[in-house]
Amino acid sequence: MTKKIRVIVVDDSQFIRELFSSVLASDPEINVVATAEDPLDAREKIKLHNPDVITLDVEMPKMDGIAFLDKIMSLRPMPVVMASTLTQKGADITLQALEMGAVDAIGKPSDFSKSEEFTKELIHKVKAAATIKVRARARSDKADPKTAPTMLSYKGSLTKPLIAIGASTGGVEALREVLHVLPAECPPIVITQHMPAAFTAAFAERLNKICAITVEESAHGKPLQLGHAYIAHGGAHLYIAKQAGKYICHHRDSELVSGHKPSVDVLFDSVATTAGDHAVGAILTGMGKDGAQGLLKMRQAGAHTLGESEASCIVYGMPRAAYELGAVERQCHLRDMAAEILKLCAQL
Repeated sequence: MTKKIRVIVVDDSQFIRELFSSVLASDPEINVVATAEDPLDAREKIKLHNPDVITLDVEMPKMDGIAFLDKIMSLRPMPVVMASTLTQKGADITLQALEMGAVDAIGKPSDFSKSEEFTKELIHKVKAAATIKVRARARSDKADPKTAPTMLSYKGSLTKPLIAIGASTGGVEALREVLHVLPAECPPIVITQHMPAAFTAAFAERLNKICAITVEESAHGKPLQLGHAYIAHGGAHLYIAKQAGKYICHHRDSELVSGHKPSVDVLFDSVATTAGDHAVGAILTGMGKDGAQGLLKMRQAGAHTLGESEASCIVYGMPRAAYELGAVERQCHLRDMAAEILKLCAQL
């Protein structure tokens, strides 16, 4: 019999503790071994039960979720799924947690007419988290956004190439590493990161503060500009069209594609059709296979394609699926990804 995934639910709300426990217990492969109302309670129960995954509220009494996460990641690293209110404050704290090493995040439900969707999402995220080997990190390892990066240079065409990037679990930190070193003058970039709608604007804003390029959330009908990166708006598919010779962001609110909305496959497929051999695609860390088919279409259309290597992936899922499908022209370590993207753009 397969060993069950041992989970501790940490939240100061009894209602949320009971809700998460009930949802997770509905899956035969998950065992909620304990719940905790605050980090001090959680600390003792983690020692007692040695869980595989914990879900952690971002805002709690006695010690906030961020401070507790910092202790977990430095002293007893384990997969943590952050649970957040769908507010600006909740989004900001959650993104900070993902940068610190939390493997994923989920918004606390506000619309219980979508309870089935929430159930599937929570179970999926906990199961995915259980497969991840979390590395210990010293507290001094936390990135200082004021530290100037070693900026790359770009000598190629600015008007011809289009860069498309897809990511999921682990993508918050991976995208930060890629975008942080890109020069202000570079081709336009479109990005689909699996993320709740309430988080994408805050994510773009955090990246914009530390990058030389301008990072913003995508908007329907917005023309792509040089030196800009566009993060797909959560809850809608981002695809690229062309009008009067210019690339344009379009949104489509339709069914899930490859299990997601926004979907990397939708973005890559549109780039294959619109930009053809004038594009570079990169697929980064993530669970599942979203983006593999779309990246294959990009390669078949003549685009250059890259996949993050297993050595640097938090989850070698999406890049593996793309590589095994023949969609990836070359795999590379995350630290080299930005330079490789610019090198391929310069060849177009």
